[in-house]
Amino acid sequence: MDVELPQLPFSLRTYGPDGHWSYEDGVLSGWAGARQDRFVPPTDEALDPASDAPRLLGAPEGDFQLIARVTVGFAAAFDAGVLYIHVGERAWAKLCLENSPDVPTVCTVVTRGHSDDANSFTVEGSSVWLRISRTGRAFAFHASKDGKRWTFVRLFTLGDEETSGAALVGFMAQSPMGEGCVVTYDGIEFRPDWPKDLRDGS
Repeated sequence: MDVELPQLPFSLRTYGPDGHWSYEDGVLSGWAGARQDRFVPPTDEALDPASDAPRLLGAPEGDFQLIARVTVGFAAAFDAGVLYIHVGERAWAKLCLENSPDVPTVCTVVTRGHSDDANSFTVEGSSVWLRISRTGRAFAFHASKDGKRWTFVRLFTLGDEETSGAALVGFMAQSPMGEGCVVTYDGIEFRPDWPKDLRDGS
């Protein structure tokens, strides 16, 4: 199913399980079902990785910033709303507002074969602003409590410039340990450029 958001210059397509995605009055909503996640554990080769969660993704051209305020209906550990980047089946990244495991936290996962996992800062309440950016083969993650001053979270690559330039980006919901959770995104904004300074709060 294709979804058009007026803020984005590219179409979005659904991937993975049914996320019941809907858009109304500037708010995008999605739902993760029970035990849905994308994570490839680095600690146990024998463990089957959780491999699917509802995603709504599109393919922007060139440099960009994708911004949204993410609100999560937390019910269980690791429930999360996500801005997501997909380059390949084992090459993708998540910027999350996650119940980690019982405190809302901005966290990141970068998967290159296996996933890593890193927490940034905790959040009061169930909402935070998230931003993903790309220039060439580089991606950056930022988060903000007010949508104005941004905290630098992570800078990384996912393959070469060609594969990164073809990345799919967008939205994901997850509930790895729970029975499901609802995620909403508002204040969605697209900017066709890279931040001027990753660390000055702009």
